[in-house]
Amino acid sequence: MTYLLALDQGTSSSRSILFDAQGRIVAQAQLELPQIYPRPGWVEHDPLEIWRTQLSTARAALAQAGIPASQVRALGITNQRETTVVWNRQTGQPIHHAIVWQDRRAEPACAQLREGGHADSIQQKTGLRIDAYFSATKLQWLLDEVPGARAAAERGELAFGTIDSWLIWQLTQGKRHVTDVSNASRTMLFNVHSNQWDDELLALLRIPKSLMPEVLPSSSDFGQTASDVLGASIAIGGVAGDQQSALFGQACFKAGMAKNTYGTGCFMLMHTGANFQTSHNGLLTTSAAQTSATRAFALEGSVFIGGAVVQWLRDGLQAIEHSGQVQSLAESVPDSGGVMLVPAFTGLGAPYWKPDARGTITGLTRGSSMAHIARAALESIAYQSAALLLAMSRDAVESGGAPVSELRVDGGACVNNLLMQFQADLLGIPVVRPAVVETTALGAAYLAGLSSGVYQSTDELTELWVAERRFMPTLPQSRARELMARWEHAVAQASLDYTP
Repeated sequence: MTYLLALDQGTSSSRSILFDAQGRIVAQAQLELPQIYPRPGWVEHDPLEIWRTQLSTARAALAQAGIPASQVRALGITNQRETTVVWNRQTGQPIHHAIVWQDRRAEPACAQLREGGHADSIQQKTGLRIDAYFSATKLQWLLDEVPGARAAAERGELAFGTIDSWLIWQLTQGKRHVTDVSNASRTMLFNVHSNQWDDELLALLRIPKSLMPEVLPSSSDFGQTASDVLGASIAIGGVAGDQQSALFGQACFKAGMAKNTYGTGCFMLMHTGANFQTSHNGLLTTSAAQTSATRAFALEGSVFIGGAVVQWLRDGLQAIEHSGQVQSLAESVPDSGGVMLVPAFTGLGAPYWKPDARGTITGLTRGSSMAHIARAALESIAYQSAALLLAMSRDAVESGGAPVSELRVDGGACVNNLLMQFQADLLGIPVVRPAVVETTALGAAYLAGLSSGVYQSTDELTELWVAERRFMPTLPQSRARELMARWEHAVAQASLDYTP
């Protein structure tokens, strides 16, 4: 048997999944990752805890399968993107907690960049809007605020990385400081046209180039794990940021194909081929996973709070004891009873880009119950995703393409049938769930399989993709438009500058 091991380091957990060559899951293990909230709007992780949980799950998956590491052909890594770690090259110790992608502390630095007139040049070079979401201003904050960090960086003593780079450093015991194009493209420091770190952007943010990892295609030789880490040396053959990895795992290799991942946040990507397309509808342009030096791009929209709204119902409101109960609670009422929940806990991402928006619940009456709020919370995930797809289709049509004709879905919340049906109803197109919903990990395994010769081309991967269920729209389009108009009104009310 041929096995591929995927390390899937996410925002709320670390997982490892062992796949066979047909893309079927053989074994998996998962550990929750503690979230650290030092101040409102700040979110951190302990990088050593990221490494500990990721290594534990990798060992557990191998033990569960009963196979030695020597039987694993290659290892792939997929990771939460933009989350920023800086560590000492000599000791391997982080200089501070990792600053998570959701963290908003760098917003003042972003405002300064916008006021300085840098928005257009940054978007042209990186495909990104200036936002605290991306790694650049998080890294700048670490260099400015951690005592001695900037001086140490200028002496070449520190290394910066997104989570993939941090894990590869640990797996290779400091032998490799590398990343892939898909993760690099999320830093706001990477020129996606030349696939190089941009010297002008590094200078603008006063970031020494010596901090930066080497950038490789997503399917490449990223080094070998040290033999004592997993019990044998394994080739690290694939790396991609979680959303680009899911696009790859969904076999969306052609322009116009789109997927939405329902995780802590929601992330919708549409492949645009070799075409770098600037959005006029609030989306980002990002590098897709690349199997060679040939450029590949995608349009992307990010929802900051997706499945995390269910965690909030559980931990914040204590409306449910565990996340699995949300569907039955939501189904206990026929609809949300006019309640709209906008989960703008850390502002709103695409296509709105309102960092100052805050969460709201509107439409409450004396008859409103926790079940109505739970249903509105679930529906908020679909509303936010629908706003993304509508923006994406407008961009596609403006550039001479066709609107998105079906949406492939994955991630934890896509198993919720109520949510998927409501998503299809709002969009008016089929929503298709694959047989393997762990497409983020699968994409990393496929990338590793390509570099190690398990697969010869992406055509083989297209053949392996199988649909499990298609959700067909049942709502009249006029009603869907009416619901979306109500949602947009609720979004306007969540903004601090709202005037009716």
